[in-house]
Amino acid sequence: MFSVKGWQPQDLANPYPVYRRYREQDPVQRGDGNAWYVFGFDDVDTVLRSPDFGRGPGAPVQPEQAALYRVVQNWLVFMDPPRHTELRRLLSTEFTPAVAAGLRGRIATIAAELVADLGNRPVIDLVEDFAAPFPVLVISELLGVPAGHRTWLRQCAMWLQEASSARVGRRTDGVDRANKAADDLSEYFGEQVELRRADPREDLISLLARAQLRGEATTEEIVGTCVHLLTAGHETTTNLIGKSVLALLARPDLLHRLRSDRDLLPVVVDELVRYDSPVQMVSRWACRDFSLGAKSLRAGDKVVLVLGSANRDPQRFPEPDELRLDRPTGRHSGFGAGIHYCLGANLARAEAEIGLAALLTSLPEMSRADESVCYGDDIIFHGPVRLPLTIWPEK
Repeated sequence: MFSVKGWQPQDLANPYPVYRRYREQDPVQRGDGNAWYVFGFDDVDTVLRSPDFGRGPGAPVQPEQAALYRVVQNWLVFMDPPRHTELRRLLSTEFTPAVAAGLRGRIATIAAELVADLGNRPVIDLVEDFAAPFPVLVISELLGVPAGHRTWLRQCAMWLQEASSARVGRRTDGVDRANKAADDLSEYFGEQVELRRADPREDLISLLARAQLRGEATTEEIVGTCVHLLTAGHETTTNLIGKSVLALLARPDLLHRLRSDRDLLPVVVDELVRYDSPVQMVSRWACRDFSLGAKSLRAGDKVVLVLGSANRDPQRFPEPDELRLDRPTGRHSGFGAGIHYCLGANLARAEAEIGLAALLTSLPEMSRADESVCYGDDIIFHGPVRLPLTIWPEK
């Protein structure tokens, strides 16, 4: 039976050997909370794409945490059709490849500003100094909120994650902190919506405010969407950048190729998402009885899809534990699949490409510092929370 209880720090830093043992033992099996855990690519992909599985019953909080409950129940990721379809259609105009391409100039400016002085310091913490603030500034740009609020916004977003049941060492007051953050963010984004009604701008909050005036979205849905985009849009990209740098530092040959040919970045970013996914697991609930592999699932059963394991399934990806630029293009599970395919995938790719390019340009000589890399205690939103790097003067 699969469990994340009792995992050691080395398991959190590198869960793939653990996944492999369970995948080889039984690719569909019971685990924590009597949920079904699914480890193989084909089974994971089947559930992600099947209308026989939904998200609605999966809100991870209870009504007594009123602010947190109100916010989370209005997250797109926890909605099922038809409301999911309607709200996603409204938001999709802001997350097309064309919009991501149009933002690239501003994203590049943000990245350049963040790395400008890092080369003058002998040791940096890549997470604190670049990977964490970078996506918060980008999502702030998209939403249209002042960049000066980014530190407070990120802190609130991190507190929201304290409610996650996947935190191996969750604080006893974690849900209370998350509820307070949800309350503060609800008030903040509610005020931002009011400002846009009086003074519309060219940003996502204004788009949502206009939709509200047309009767296409409620205030609660707009606030929930803004909080969701802030939370999902920053921690995943932070983890992707941090883990990408770690993976590339472990492969000096690939790092050298990327420094010589930046056109390879789009290819390597997708391979990096497959190789070490920033989101390791997602949950679904069976809407009706369903056969998965040799197992019979009942309506109402919780199903946890281990995306990190699916992306290392050798039946789908030959030599899955190798980071390869020549891997044939094809879908992986890093951004999900089906109706809940990551809305911000195009933006995440652009951020990773541009962020890595800025680091390769401004920090041509960097290596792991003597200090240890520290991973977060969350197996779902997975990545380092501290990543010390030594910065060497250019030769």
